Parts: sequence; structure tokens; C-alpha cells
Amino acid sequence: MEDILIGLVGDNIVILLLAGLVLLSLFLGIRIVPQSEKHVVERFGRLRSVLGPGINFIVPFLDRVAHQVSILERQLPNNSQDAITSDNVLVQIDTSVFYRILEPERTVYRIRDVDAAIQTTVAGIVRAEIGKMELDEVQANRNVLIERIKESVADAVDSWGIEVTRAEILDVNLDQATRDAMLQQLNAERARRAAVTSAEGEKRAVELAADAELYAAEQAAKARRVEADAEAYATSVVAAAIQANGMEAAQYQVALKQVEAITGVANGQGTQTVILPADAVEAFGNAFKMLKGRG
Repeated sequence: MEDILIGLVGDNIVILLLAGLVLLSLFLGIRIVPQSEKHVVERFGRLRSVLGPGINFIVPFLDRVAHQVSILERQLPNNSQDAITSDNVLVQIDTSVFYRILEPERTVYRIRDVDAAIQTTVAGIVRAEIGKMELDEVQANRNVLIERIKESVADAVDSWGIEVTRAEILDVNLDQATRDAMLQQLNAERARRAAVTSAEGEKRAVELAADAELYAAEQAAKARRVEADAEAYATSVVAAAIQANGMEAAQYQVALKQVEAITGVANGQGTQTVILPADAVEAFGNAFKMLKGRG
């Protein structure tokens, strides 16, 4: 009986060992990779393949998953670095970089600390780009500076299998002395603009006053022209009358002017006594005779 049990157990041990070997081979040979990862497979210490998301098969006991790399977008810790602009102003730049690993087989074999390497690269590029610009350009063209930094960092890390998705400049800080100088400059610029505005206002007022005087002179000239035209017309009428009626018309006009002059003197304010010239009565008589003769 014991011999039979020993024989059965011996046969089953072999089967059990084979079954365990098969299960272990399946466990080691089947790899399920999450959607957010890629696995780097090595065979005897050398790169064999890169497993993508889903079910993958490797050779058990020969191949092994050496690296499990996340392909999600990553953000580097915010970093600050000093830089000097082209006009010798010391600024402190706060930057943030986002990246993701596209080719993990290049990342794991070419660089040890990805985050530190990218931060060092960004710091050098930021200093180089800031050194090409003046302080006013750094403040006004931040978007252009960000694009330059992103392109430069992308070129530098391309050999590591990394894609830089975003680069941001969070803040540009200045030392207190520079801030005070900029504040003084700003106040001076405001004062200059106020002075220019006041001067332009005074200039405009002078121009408007000159335009008003010119307009008044033009209107006065037009009025004098109208009076001159009226006087010329009256003179032409008198000349025509003289030409038609001879000296009688001229004498009539002279007598009429004398009567109008005497009447004006008599109508003056505060006049108590009117002194008539010697020929005033004769002028009245001549005027009435001419009117009577015309009638």
C-alpha cells in the first residue's frame, strides 16, 4: 500500500512541478500595461522592447520589465533663478515647466534625474534669453520670451525622448532699488505728459483766439466791402443823375447834404442854441426851388 502511495505521489509531483512551471511562465510572460504607462523590457541587461498599453507577452526567465515609466504630463516644481538684462538690471524669474515622456527607452538610458536636468536647462536658457533683452522688453514681451524659452528647452531635451508641452514665466521680481528708480521714472514721465498736455492746451487756445480774430477781421472786411459797394452804387446813381439833369442835380445833392447836416446838429443831445451858417437859408431856398421845379 505504501509503495502504491509513493508511486502516485512521485508521478503527481512531476505533474505538479510542470503545472507550476507553466503557471509561473504565464505569470512572467504576460504583462498588462496601464494606459498611462510604458514598460521598458530588458534581456540580459540590454534593451529588448517597450511595451505599450494593453496585454503584452515577453519571454519568461529571459526578459524582465526593468522600468515602468509614466507617460502622463508632469509639472516641474516652480523654480526661481537670477538673471541680468542687457541694460544691467538684476531680475529674479519664477518659471514653471510642463513635460511628458514620449520615448521612455531614451529617457531611462540617457539621463538619470529628468527633473533636475530640465530645471538646470531651463535656468541656463532663461538667463541667456533675459541677457538679450532690456528690462522694458522683458516686462512687455513676456509671451515672446515664453515661446523662446519653450523652443530652446524643447531642442535641448529632444535627445532625452521628452516633449515640453508648456513653459510659463510666473513672475518677474526686481530689487527694491530698481523698483524705486522705476517709480521715479514713472512719476517723471507722468509729469512730462501733464506738461505736454497743458502746453498743447495753451497752444490750442492761442490758435482758436487767432482764428477768432481772423474771422472777425474777415467779417469786418466784408462789411466794409458791402459799404463801399453801396457807396459806389450811390455815387454811380448820383453821377447818372448829374449826367442826365446837368448841374441842377448836383446843386440839389449839395443842398440836400447841407440840410441833413444842419438837421443832425439840431437833433444833438443837450443843444440849446443852433448856429446856422450864413448861407443856410439860401441852401433851404435852393432845395425847395429845385423840388418845386421838379414838381
